[in-house]
Amino acid sequence: MQVLQVQLEVGPDPAEVGRARRWARSRLAGSGIGDDEPLAETLVLLISELVTNAVVHTGCPAVLRMLFGAGATDAGTVRVEVADTSACPPQPRHAEGDDTNGRGLELVDGLADRWGWQPEGAGKRIWCEVDRSAAPQPKSQPQQRLSAPHVVAPAVPVGLMPGTYTA
Repeated sequence: MQVLQVQLEVGPDPAEVGRARRWARSRLAGSGIGDDEPLAETLVLLISELVTNAVVHTGCPAVLRMLFGAGATDAGTVRVEVADTSACPPQPRHAEGDDTNGRGLELVDGLADRWGWQPEGAGKRIWCEVDRSAAPQPKSQPQQRLSAPHVVAPAVPVGLMPGTYTA
C-alpha cells in the first residue's frame, strides 16, 4: 500500500494553530478531499485540537503530519499525528458547563475512528485516524475511552527525523 505523508513544523505559539489549519486545508484539497466535504471539516477540527494541545499545554514546538492511505483498516484512511518534545502524556479532561477549555480530547474521541498516543524519543506522538469511506458518527459512551490515556502501536512506523526541532 502506498502512503502519502506530508508534514509541517509548528512553533510553540498559539497563532500557529491557524497556520496549521490553513496548511491542512490545502493538503486535503491536494489529496482530493474537497474543502466543503464533511470529512475535510472533521479533519481540520481534529488537527486544530491536537495542534492546540501541543502548543498550549506543552509550550514546545511540534510536528504535524497527515498520512493518506495510512489506516489500520483500509487505504481510505487519513491519519493525523502531532509529535512534540514533551514527555508528559495527554490528560483527558471533562469540561463542565461554562468551562472555556477541556473539551479537546473529548472531541478527538468523538470524531476520530481511532486515536491514541505513544512515547517518541524524548517526547510523544498523539494520533488519530478517520476512515474516508465512513461519515463521522457520534460515538456511544465516549467517556469509556477517555478514562485513561492509552498507548496503541502506530499503523505506520513514522519517526521524528533528527534535527526536526530547532531552537
